[in-house]
Amino acid sequence: MKNIVTLIIGVLLFHSTKGQNALFIPDSLMGKEINLTLQNGTHQFYSGQPTITMGANGNILGPTLVLNQGDFINFTVNNQLMNTTTIHWHGLHVAPENDGGPHTPILPNTTWSPSFTIMDKAATYWYHPHLHHFTNEHVSKGISGIIIVKDSIEAQLSLPRTYGIDDFPLVIQTKDFDVDNQIIVESNADDVVMVNATINPYLDVPSQVVRFRILNGSSQRTFNLGLSNNQDFYQIASDGGLLNSSFQTTRLLLAPGERAEILIDFVGMNGQTTYLKSYASELSNGIYGATYPGMGQGLSMTGYNPNPLNGSDFDIMQFVVVPQTSNPIITVPLNLATVTPIPSNTSNITRTLTFTPVTMGPDQLNGDFLINNASMDINIINYTIPFNNTEIWELINQSAISHPFHIHDVQFYILSRNGVAAPINEQGRKDVVLVKPQETVRFIAKFEDFYNDTLPYMYHCHLLPHEDGGMMGQFIVENPVITGYSLSDNDFTIHPNPTDGAIHITSKKDFPIEKIELFNALGQLLQTNRLADIQDYKLFTNNFQSGVFIIKIYSGKNIITKNIIVH
Repeated sequence: MKNIVTLIIGVLLFHSTKGQNALFIPDSLMGKEINLTLQNGTHQFYSGQPTITMGANGNILGPTLVLNQGDFINFTVNNQLMNTTTIHWHGLHVAPENDGGPHTPILPNTTWSPSFTIMDKAATYWYHPHLHHFTNEHVSKGISGIIIVKDSIEAQLSLPRTYGIDDFPLVIQTKDFDVDNQIIVESNADDVVMVNATINPYLDVPSQVVRFRILNGSSQRTFNLGLSNNQDFYQIASDGGLLNSSFQTTRLLLAPGERAEILIDFVGMNGQTTYLKSYASELSNGIYGATYPGMGQGLSMTGYNPNPLNGSDFDIMQFVVVPQTSNPIITVPLNLATVTPIPSNTSNITRTLTFTPVTMGPDQLNGDFLINNASMDINIINYTIPFNNTEIWELINQSAISHPFHIHDVQFYILSRNGVAAPINEQGRKDVVLVKPQETVRFIAKFEDFYNDTLPYMYHCHLLPHEDGGMMGQFIVENPVITGYSLSDNDFTIHPNPTDGAIHITSKKDFPIEKIELFNALGQLLQTNRLADIQDYKLFTNNFQSGVFIIKIYSGKNIITKNIIVH
């Protein structure tokens, strides 16, 4: 009897040291035909009432897409949600009509079918909704998924790459729930940590070198990742590709939207456990997740305190080391890929973007934020970039909180932080960079391969409440064959906008209207109206479904492009 009791106690102790829930590993999709169905669902985060969620091909999250560089992929995104949404391929280099930004809405019960060649380097990317004002809601309720791109350079390296065996996706998020187990979207009390939609997770990992593709999918929280035993690990890739060589470290700062691939060496640890943690106590103030979200104690944020995660070290997930697989990877490769940054002296222009709060003072963290004193206006193009331009963007943060800045279309190379070269693990290809308070970050990028005179790309803060609140702008990469200059809002009127059937266009100055083109949100030409140099024109849209359209007005060599909304 004593032996039985001892055995029972031993079993209970074993299970009590394990995380409560086995980590959920999303299914993978591969091939050249990718079908995604966006759907409403429920997920059992807690006992009792299930949580209302959104997902792709399931109730929450989405399948991992495994794509090969050079393949032409046909996507079908079927929106079975009760809401209009979009799907943005975060980090992928695609044409603006395929990018999935706010100008490409997918109405309920409709399908979006972009097709494009995978041009990106081997790395971990992701997909998520990007509907203006609703990104936070749709991501928080569950729609996000990993994209793995493979290429010939990565294939030559001795790396773990068996999905779900020694190569794992980790989507790390924090959320807040109400008393009915429902997700609170607009909340700074995000004290529930989850990985792959699993609370208090554990993962059995083989006692060999294991690869983790980590995405910070949180709305706001920055993680300072490390292992509970302070063991070294190795970063091998940043947002958009492999690093030059494996970067050995004990900490990895990862802001919302950023990805990193790391290797952890579990050789000789069979039977042991360790935790992936966030060492938030080491975060400097002015980062969401630190003791104080602003630079000083006098800056308050509603709901931020008390929150047990802020400024405190906490467990993210547990690793339980089990025996090796057959043919294990047991060493970490030193050399990875040749990373060749764009030389700064090739830049055609330097653009300066300054981040400021809408309201200065101690309550600024509870308000919205601006880029160059402007809030997002879907009808205004902030920059027109010449095709094939190489540009330096200078990001100046004059607010009291850090902003993870993301740009669509391109991967960039960080040139400096406050005049100092970026850390080694930030010297690879990036599409998100955390800009701390009173910091200036400079990066360089080339705007090549794609252009579209009607559909823009986005740039924005990837703190989703900031993005939804207007901390976003848009740019067009212009067609290289177009000459002339763009008319301004002072040269014409377009009204009413939104409209329920007709748009009245009037030229205010000596710019007679010669031609009007109407495009849908995918950039497809719907109408061409050639006119006899008139000053005003009425464009009827009665036969079109509701949505966002693009109107293009020609006057000689002068061109104006505007968005119109049809109800």
